[in-house]
Amino acid sequence: QVQLVESGGGLVQAGGSLRLSCTLSGRTSSSYNMGWFRQATGKERDFVSVISYSGTSTAFADSVKGRFTISRDNAKNTVYLQMSSLKPEDTAVYYCAAGTGFGTSRSEYAYWGQGTQVTVSS
Repeated sequence: QVQLVESGGGLVQAGGSLRLSCTLSGRTSSSYNMGWFRQATGKERDFVSVISYSGTSTAFADSVKGRFTISRDNAKNTVYLQMSSLKPEDTAVYYCAAGTGFGTSRSEYAYWGQGTQVTVSS
């Protein structure tokens, strides 16, 4: 059974940085494209970024382009989301997801982590 565990969330001031990690177990991560989504209180869960199974292709939501980067280490079954120049509007629970699609829709991802809270203070 595939399991995803996120870590690295926390409280940071505006303009600061955080790196989220997501480790996959139960299957080799190189079988999946890996995505990050986020959900602010009272809002929908929105796409943030995705990286292909090989790590050669990435995509980002317009709201995070130029501030966030995504990478993966398949030897460690881990994907990373490096977040810089954080803004209060980045505050949300961040979810890692794994799937065979490469897109912005939640339906393309079969497996989800429990989420990690990121709070950006102004």
